[in-house]
Amino acid sequence: MPVNKNAQIRYNTLDKCFRNPYRKYFIEDLIKACNKALTEFNGENTTVSRRTIFNDIKFMESSQGWEIDLIRHKENKKIYYRYADTSFSIANKPITEDEAGLIKETLFFLQRFKGMPQFEWLEEITTRFNKEFLSGNTEQQTIIEYDQNPFLTGLKYLEELYYAILYKKVLKITYQSFKQSEPNDNVIHPYLLKEYNKRWFLLGYNNDRNKMSNLALDRIQKIKEVKNITYRENDIDFEEFFEDIVGVTKLDAEPEKIVLEIDRELWPYIESKPLHGSQKIMREYSNDKIVRIDLELIPNYEFESILLGKIDKIKIIEPESLKNRIIQRIEKFLGNNRS
Repeated sequence: MPVNKNAQIRYNTLDKCFRNPYRKYFIEDLIKACNKALTEFNGENTTVSRRTIFNDIKFMESSQGWEIDLIRHKENKKIYYRYADTSFSIANKPITEDEAGLIKETLFFLQRFKGMPQFEWLEEITTRFNKEFLSGNTEQQTIIEYDQNPFLTGLKYLEELYYAILYKKVLKITYQSFKQSEPNDNVIHPYLLKEYNKRWFLLGYNNDRNKMSNLALDRIQKIKEVKNITYRENDIDFEEFFEDIVGVTKLDAEPEKIVLEIDRELWPYIESKPLHGSQKIMREYSNDKIVRIDLELIPNYEFESILLGKIDKIKIIEPESLKNRIIQRIEKFLGNNRS
């Protein structure tokens, strides 16, 4: 299904509009969205006609296109357009053999960039593509398996939250953490979706607490848009926000110097997958049994949990406060298992 680049930009833009459950796109809005996308891409002012957009919609609904299921909603003698199922996207339709061939050629060309900092994603996407499209039509043994959690709840909110962030919607989220006996409502200005340790989290400004909060998607019970509160713009650089922590829990504290001694048996794993980006070797002892490292971070629950998972091969040298918290958690564990 070869198309020119401007047509493809229009199809992708229309697809994005039809998927948006928060806004009604009339024909004038669709024209404006396509004009904006084309102007941004081409670098010069571009105008499309009503007839072009109507033809694009006709093509997208046809068997030559994507056979989209588009609903025309009537409102005050005007029509707005939306997918019958807003989770649908033309990007999710199976690709043809010709398209697979073009992708294969593109990935082959991109192989020369492997190892460069901006192309860490290339290895995974190439492997995924090969698994999906180059394995033939006959049944074959599984060669590669990805670490996923198919039983994780809350993923049904992922798309809704994505669009809430994209279109800057304030949300009332009914939420119950593991520590709460009853759920409570939180008014959240959503900023970021982040995956950590096979769980998804929403980070945003909490109206009630007047600070940033992170909510695990698997603890969300209900989401509703709040229309009478103005969205608070995000002024946080999240790359910097997460620089001093492991995971997603950002405590109101300053980074500390953490000094650990690592058993030589564990060291190859810590060396190849550092506990944190600040990890540095301080000393390798002559007896060849211990490596001392230091880190600069805010020790949160996630970092403590990593240490506890390797506690028989790690010794905490400093700070004393971290050592005491780990000891308290171990003592509580021992107490729970002796009773």
